[in-house]
Amino acid sequence: MDISVINRNAITTEGGFHFGDPEAPVKIVEFINLKCPFCKMWRENTSAVLDEYEKNGKVERIIKHFDKKNPELDKGNVLHTYLDYADPERTREDIDYYVDHLDEWGSLSKEKIATYAEEKRKSVKQNNTERSEAIIKETEEANISMVPTVVIGEHIFDEKITEAELKKIIEDELLKNG
Repeated sequence: MDISVINRNAITTEGGFHFGDPEAPVKIVEFINLKCPFCKMWRENTSAVLDEYEKNGKVERIIKHFDKKNPELDKGNVLHTYLDYADPERTREDIDYYVDHLDEWGSLSKEKIATYAEEKRKSVKQNNTERSEAIIKETEEANISMVPTVVIGEHIFDEKITEAELKKIIEDELLKNG
């Protein structure tokens, strides 16, 4: 990923799903799509580290589901419409479920993915259009075109980060902000 084209100043902590203490000194903004295998890799490789920092009140994660105009990622866009902004804890469970079961639903048609969300998670389609459009607008202004794109302070990266590198970035940010 060429991060030199990304406009860091256009990336905000507004919108998306917020997990963790809103007063946490470190904010992590994650642009993801539920169908993206690299987003799945990011989540699987970093959840233990991020969950620990979040549990200890050191980070707030802001997850922004990026509705990509891509035939493969369109299926993730369908699931994004079933995520409930009024119930973030339930949504977190849904996100975990969808990521864990990507191999199960990823080959379904878009129509069957909607049924999958309704039957497997008892989810109801939400009116997330304004939120989705705001995230798309933010990605356009920031020149973000790939998922995952993760931002911690001035650091911008994708799923290709080691646990040690991630911890160092968070610790450095804690020293600056904590």
